[in-house]
Amino acid sequence: MRIIESKGYMGMQEEDDSPIHGDLLEFILARVPLIDLACACQVSKLWEYAVSSSLLHLNKVKPWLVIQTQCMRSLNEKTAYAYDPRSNIWIEIANQLSSSPTKYVSIIRSSNSNQLYVFSLTGLSFSADPLHLTWRRVAPPVAWRVDPIVAFIGSHIVVAGGALGFEDNPLAVEMYDMETSHWSTCQSMPDTLKHSAASTWLSVAANQNTMYVIEKASGIAYSFSPQTKAWSGPYDLRPDPTVFFSAVGFAGDDLILAGVMGHAQSVKTLKLWKIKPEAMEFEQIGEIPCELLEKLKGEASELSSISLLTAKNFVYIYNNSDPVEIILCEIGAGECEWGSVKNLVVNDERRIGERMVMSCGMC
Repeated sequence: MRIIESKGYMGMQEEDDSPIHGDLLEFILARVPLIDLACACQVSKLWEYAVSSSLLHLNKVKPWLVIQTQCMRSLNEKTAYAYDPRSNIWIEIANQLSSSPTKYVSIIRSSNSNQLYVFSLTGLSFSADPLHLTWRRVAPPVAWRVDPIVAFIGSHIVVAGGALGFEDNPLAVEMYDMETSHWSTCQSMPDTLKHSAASTWLSVAANQNTMYVIEKASGIAYSFSPQTKAWSGPYDLRPDPTVFFSAVGFAGDDLILAGVMGHAQSVKTLKLWKIKPEAMEFEQIGEIPCELLEKLKGEASELSSISLLTAKNFVYIYNNSDPVEIILCEIGAGECEWGSVKNLVVNDERRIGERMVMSCGMC
């Protein structure tokens, strides 16, 4: 790993009787980049305790944003970058994806916040760890697919839509059980999604029990249960009639909806809601500050679509057509804390022209 744009920190004394101790030491360590705290733990037992205490009380670990880049001229050339919001630094993770267990080089994809996958002629490869350092490869589903939605629901992988040549059914759904290593056929996606049954048009959120799929433009949503292998819905996930683009994700146990209001050429605002799945009721939890909305729009001052990445109590949002600035939001008990970070990949001339896929997770 290589730290990028780190501001550094004070040199550490190795003596156990260091004059820096107690609350002062914890306060200093709370400002040390997370990746450097492993060294701080080795100084002494007192320092190890101070590191743990600072992470628990003063500056907690937050979900990292991970960007995978892939050279379109040579798909096996891949690099990863991770952003740590606690430390406010970027870290380069070079060539880690070369271990991806795919026989044929393919495009890396993602259809929700935390997982990456690669389809090849011989199998489905996927990675669910936060930095995507480990991959697993399984037999391919029956249907060959282009741009399906792929989601982890507990011990199951659901592959839905995007099907070609499966009894002419573009809504085909198959599910892989990681405990039995077996694919099974499920109820097809609802007919109303026939013309939007691909990750391009759908936003996906999944937890241990259920997957939610929302049509980004209309706000119409359905849920899928791996236990019944069936769909429920439809649900109208537009808490405001002026919402023209929607995206969903799970932040911890909470189903979060991001809605862009107005229209692409004249965006009024972006709001976050918490959804209660049992009744499909909405609770507004945040609204983007005006200055961050302008950053999200980018130079074109338009916002036709966004992507939403969620983990724990953290949300990342970026403009699909102009991802120069990434908006972050930490969901608190009574309010949201907003911020932004420049996309290192987009702003790096070496990476211009490369394809990128984003994910997030607790590291």
